[in-house]
Amino acid sequence: MLYHLSQWLESLGVEIPGAGLMNYLSFRAMAAAVISMLIAFFAGKKIIRLLQRHQIGETIRDLGLEGQMQKKGTPTMGGIIIIIALLGSALLVCRLDSIYTILLIITTLWCGAIGFADDYIKVFKKRKEGLSEKAKLILQFGLGLVIALCVCLSPDIHSDQLVTTIPFVKAHEFDYSWLSPFRGQLGVYCSWGIYMIMIIVVILACSNGTNLTDGMDGLAAGSSAIVGVALGVMAWLSGDALDARYLNIMHLPGSGEVAIFMAAFVGALLGFLWYNTFPAQVFMGDTGSLTIGGIIGVSAVLIRKELLLPLLCGIFFMESLSVIIQRGWFKYTKRKYGEGRRVFLMAPLHHHYQKQGIPEPRIVTRFWIIGIILAVSTLAIMKIR
Repeated sequence: MLYHLSQWLESLGVEIPGAGLMNYLSFRAMAAAVISMLIAFFAGKKIIRLLQRHQIGETIRDLGLEGQMQKKGTPTMGGIIIIIALLGSALLVCRLDSIYTILLIITTLWCGAIGFADDYIKVFKKRKEGLSEKAKLILQFGLGLVIALCVCLSPDIHSDQLVTTIPFVKAHEFDYSWLSPFRGQLGVYCSWGIYMIMIIVVILACSNGTNLTDGMDGLAAGSSAIVGVALGVMAWLSGDALDARYLNIMHLPGSGEVAIFMAAFVGALLGFLWYNTFPAQVFMGDTGSLTIGGIIGVSAVLIRKELLLPLLCGIFFMESLSVIIQRGWFKYTKRKYGEGRRVFLMAPLHHHYQKQGIPEPRIVTRFWIIGIILAVSTLAIMKIR
């Protein structure tokens, strides 16, 4: 909004001191981060009081975890703080005519609505399971399909290319057409179909992976902020012709708007983290976790870095993998031996360490450190070929 206002005033010949700063991505990124952080910080207090007043507290199942029952009654649905701060900042600072900004706003609202509905059913309908897994997957699939169609059909996102960025190879490029078993026109259709399926899978995986990680105070918010910084840097580099040429990665004109949105995203998470660090004053709930996961997945897709996510989002990947392994092994051993067995003391992975008696703040901090190492590694390998 401020960018468009400055452009309109400039077209009228009206000079306002400092208005030209809105033409710089660096200034808008910094402004986005600061604004979203301040909104989250100041609005957070009022929203937490509102949640407490309406007794929107977390219900806890006794799983034998240390300090678990002390969290009972802590306000949940705090993801509203993240969404308000993020959208407030993005609407003020981002270019609203950019397809990148539009798709990220749609993602925020879409995933936020899914998470809000899930939390609402849990809190007000007193149904601990919330939305069924099938309903969530269908709604997330719908978002993935919308994003996939927009990416493939919009000329503003280089929809004529099926190339994405990977490390360790010449030109840092991977062409999805290589996966097609057909050639000719049928091969073209098949390639686009494969690419669309990959987009949907990435969005589903990121959204649910973040949701599984949200089990300790500050774990999901802090880990997501680290990922957000890395994605913002990669979006910035991809949007700059000189940097993209130097790193030999795809140049995506206009993708700098993703960097600004991610700056707002990180600022909102840091502002929320003020209230979410141990001992948490508020939980983000599915309203927050599904939203931030969806934003991470869509951002990676938009800047053609989706194949780097297993490394960049290694924390989310391992958390999800631990659940898959635990469930799969339990079902297999139950069929074979008549009694289910476990690989981990408890899944997701962070609860495994908690069961070992490691204090929650120490687990969270160590996961953050690992997340930073993974983020730095992801950025570093972009230069290796």
